[in-house]
Formats: sequence, structure tokens, C-alpha cells
Amino acid sequence: MVNSTDLLANLYNAFNPFEPLPAGDPKYVDCQDVRGDADILQELGNRMQLANRNTCQLYSGHRGAGKSTELLRLKKYLENRQFYVVYFAADQEDIDSEDAQYTDILLACTRRLLKDLKEIASPDPILNWLKSRWEDLKDLAQTPIEFESLGVEAKLAQFAKLTANLRAVPELRHRIRQKIDPYTVTLIQVLNEFLVDAKKNLPTGKTQLAVIVDNLDRMVLVKDGERTNYEEVFLDRSEQLQALDCHLIYTVPISMVYSTRATDLRDIYGDPQILPMIMVNTLKGDIYQPGLKKVKEVINKRVRQIAPELSLEKEIFDNPQTLDRLCLMSGGHVRNLLLLTQDAIGRTEELPVS
Repeated sequence: MVNSTDLLANLYNAFNPFEPLPAGDPKYVDCQDVRGDADILQELGNRMQLANRNTCQLYSGHRGAGKSTELLRLKKYLENRQFYVVYFAADQEDIDSEDAQYTDILLACTRRLLKDLKEIASPDPILNWLKSRWEDLKDLAQTPIEFESLGVEAKLAQFAKLTANLRAVPELRHRIRQKIDPYTVTLIQVLNEFLVDAKKNLPTGKTQLAVIVDNLDRMVLVKDGERTNYEEVFLDRSEQLQALDCHLIYTVPISMVYSTRATDLRDIYGDPQILPMIMVNTLKGDIYQPGLKKVKEVINKRVRQIAPELSLEKEIFDNPQTLDRLCLMSGGHVRNLLLLTQDAIGRTEELPVS
């Protein structure tokens, strides 16, 4: 028996299912061979390198399958190939996944691009746009300040406050959308002026600009009459969604990819790339050993970071069958695997896990 509260705590936290792995993390396991050969670097990254114009691509998969980890790998891959990449998870700071519409996404992109590119491009076009709307918006930003009296940083902070209220204050959300929605086309125009300036001043060695908007697949389906918010964002507003003057990748809900509107989606964006699960069973129900081996490797790499001297199948788990059972219970779903492992450790007072 191994009895150490610190060891159990470290193992428990090593299986945090809500933190995507950064590119190059030693815990990363390449599961391409048992996921149906889905290769984000080739499917999305190579197209962006080869295209002589801006691309707009969609990426999907079940929640928790590992999309964010793969997108961070793609970001690193592109950065090594002369791309300047702006990546952000839209639901963390900018949009409420329970209630999201296109205007929210545009404002989120604008805020994040201002934050990441303000050192290499003049924000004046966007700030002038905001100034012209300020009388309508200052109450919604919950500030009495006159826009003219502010410096550049303070003006940017007011824009950030507006987008923060869009996410955090539900009673203001509808009113902000009402004020912004008629002017989304002009906001895109000034945002593109900002992006053109940024592309002229990219750091040495960078020749292209890409934006990756993650976690839009977490949007909750909301139906308004015959239309859904998924259709409003990805179909009705497709021209605006594609209009930013840079390469674009958006995550999209997998239910949209397999809906009755899938053909429309494909006609607009091309085939979305889907990240499959890890195959641990065949269609006949037999154990697929290559997939099971990969799932074990996911657990093993995380354990090795904490307790490299302990045997996975004898000292972390009480026998190989327990480990196999846990891996098969996950169904090849990475987040489920991490949750199940964390839960098993959480129920354990001393190793091995039974």
C-alpha cells in the first residue's frame, strides 16, 4: 500500500479534465492513428499555408474530446510557419454560452484583437466607431464618463467593459445587442482597417495573421420561432462571420454539423473537420487493443509526471484488469477518462486504486 495524502492530491490534480494541454506538453498523447486519421495540422493548417487568400474553417467534435488541446497544437504549428496567431476561448471572458448570438461573437473578436494587436496597429478606427456610438452605449457600459476626455488605454478599457457587461449582466445583454446590431457591418469595416494595419506591422518573421475562436461549440441551442441561434450565427451571419481580413477558425457545435442544415454549412465553409473519439471497441463490441493501449497511455503519461517510480498496473491500480475496465468505461472520450480517473482517485484513501 502507498499512503501519502500529497501523492494522492498531486495525482488527483494531474487529471483535471478542464484544462487543455499547451502545445508541447509532455502529457500529450498523439491519438491520430486510433481516431480515424483526423490530423488538424494537415487538414486545417496545411490549407491555410497553401491558400492564396484568407480561409474560414470550422472545427467540431464532442465536448471534451480534446479540441482545445488540438487547436493549441495547431497554433504552435502555424507560429512555426510564419503565422501570427490570436487564439481565445470565447466563453471564458466574452460570451455566455447559455445565450449567445452573432453580435456577441463579433464584439468578443474585436475586444480580443484590440488586446493582442494594439501594440502593432492603431486602434483609432475602432475607437472612432465607438465614439460615434458612445451616447447610445455609455449607459450600457455603466459609466458616466465622456468618451472624449479619455486616453487610448481608458477608451480600450471602456470597450472591454461593454463586452464584459454583455456576458455578465443578462438584463443589459438584449439592450447592447439592439444598439450594436444595426452597426455590425460598419464595425467589421473598421475592424478590418485595424487588421490591415496590424498585418503591415507583424513581428519579424511573421507574414500572415490567423484568428482561432474556440469554445463556440459550447453554445446552448436556443430556438426562436423556426430559427435557432446556431442557424443565426453560422448560416444567417455567415458572410459577416467570414468577413474579417485574416485566416479564421471557429469551433461549431457538433449537432449543427449533423443537423438537417449540414449541407448548407458545407456549401458555405467546406467540410468541417471533426475530431473523433478514440476507438476502444469495434462495431461488433470487441475490444480494440490499439485504442485501449492509447487510452492507457493517456493515464500513464500523467502518472509518470507525478510518480515515475510506481508501477501503473500494480501500485497505482491494483491490477491490469482494473485499469482496463476504467479505460473501457470511458468509451474513448478523453474528458470522461480524466473525470473517471479523478473520481476513482478521489474515492481512494491509499493506493492502489481498486
